[in-house]
Amino acid sequence: MQTEKKVKKNSKSPLIIGRAEHNVSRKDFSPNAIKVLYRLKDGGYDAYLVGGCIRDVLLGVTPKDFDVVTNATPEQVKRLFRNCRIIGRRFRLAHIVFGREIIEVATMRGHHEGSEDKNPISQSSTEGQLLRDNVFGSIDEDAERRDFSINALYYSINDYSIHDYANGMDAIKHRRIELIGNPETRYREDPVRMLRAIRFATKLDMTIAPDTEKPIYELADLLSNIPAARLFEEVLKLFLNGKAEQNFVALRQYGLFKQLFPALDLIIEQSKTGEELKLITQMFINTDTRINADKKVTPAFVFAALLWYPMVQRAEQLIKETKLDEYEAYTQAGNEVVAQNAQHIAVPKHFTQGSREIWQIQLRLPKRGGQRAYRLAQQPRFRAAYDFLLLRTQITPGPLQELANWWTEYQKRENIVPAPLHKPDLAEKPSHSGDKPAARRRPRRRFPSKKPNSSEQ
Repeated sequence: MQTEKKVKKNSKSPLIIGRAEHNVSRKDFSPNAIKVLYRLKDGGYDAYLVGGCIRDVLLGVTPKDFDVVTNATPEQVKRLFRNCRIIGRRFRLAHIVFGREIIEVATMRGHHEGSEDKNPISQSSTEGQLLRDNVFGSIDEDAERRDFSINALYYSINDYSIHDYANGMDAIKHRRIELIGNPETRYREDPVRMLRAIRFATKLDMTIAPDTEKPIYELADLLSNIPAARLFEEVLKLFLNGKAEQNFVALRQYGLFKQLFPALDLIIEQSKTGEELKLITQMFINTDTRINADKKVTPAFVFAALLWYPMVQRAEQLIKETKLDEYEAYTQAGNEVVAQNAQHIAVPKHFTQGSREIWQIQLRLPKRGGQRAYRLAQQPRFRAAYDFLLLRTQITPGPLQELANWWTEYQKRENIVPAPLHKPDLAEKPSHSGDKPAARRRPRRRFPSKKPNSSEQ
């Protein structure tokens, strides 16, 4: 690999690494991504693979996503590909669809110049956050607009070289996460970059450079300006990538977690026993274990744990103030906590409904008499609720341990189907032809007699 040529950070002259000097091959990329590159090239446009897929190959990781950047506009890309759709408002992108695989094609971004009032394709907030960013430019400008140096690597299909615009190769070598440009300005443009810095650091086993790290403590509250729906997607990336525990610790360290889950963060800070922190930490440890073993984890379970203590706290308050019974208090508290959390993170309804069901089953687990245990075990969310019980038992054994043991043994038993289900259906008549049920005679269909019309008379 070439090490003699050096470039200054953010220089417009890239370090060009020839094919013989790097270990990246076309075989490392999706055939569909290569197909997109060649069609854009044949159409007279410049096109490069960029960002994460280059970075991952250099780190010895198999890339999952393949992003293409080009000087063609989204409309020009669409004219080349029948299987293309244009998405986005803040960032307009072209998605080339190949069955289940989507190759994302972005037009090279340029700098924001002139009055925003006269420029409908670019818009910023008073705090510097980019609300709309569809200013197109050159590859040099696009590289400067990238977030981290490790993502400013471009793979050319013309000569199979890598163009390094921000010392990304050096950052990869030293396993360092660093922003391109002034960190405070870049965080203000898009506060989600603070979450991305943490996610890349834990995912790639890297450290955040001091200049990139320092502003996070001061600018954490800018996350409140991000749409709640977008934060939901970012939270999933943080907590369902096999590095949830490390991400959780880092989020709390930099003051970002309280911007995402303020009610839980306050409870953790005020706790005298530390029970809440232990449960959330253990939940993330369990989540990482399952994901790294290629097992599924539903966001409903994760959010059930994250909102559990705020819900219980509110339920206890309602019981004291309104004399509601436990079940009603839990239901109302759950609705309130989910609604409050939606102001920060917009969790889709089918996940919040799953979280509510997990909470409600916690109240029903102690009631095991008669057919209750069987009926409860048939509930769709029973297994998740049982796992949540085991999680609670890990933190506060006591009475929960006996309950968890009972349900564990119950599920191990055989032939636990209740007797009534073995009884024959009283509405079913006995068969008269061996093992086959008697055939039911179809009634004869009657047709009304045809009356001649006037023309036939």
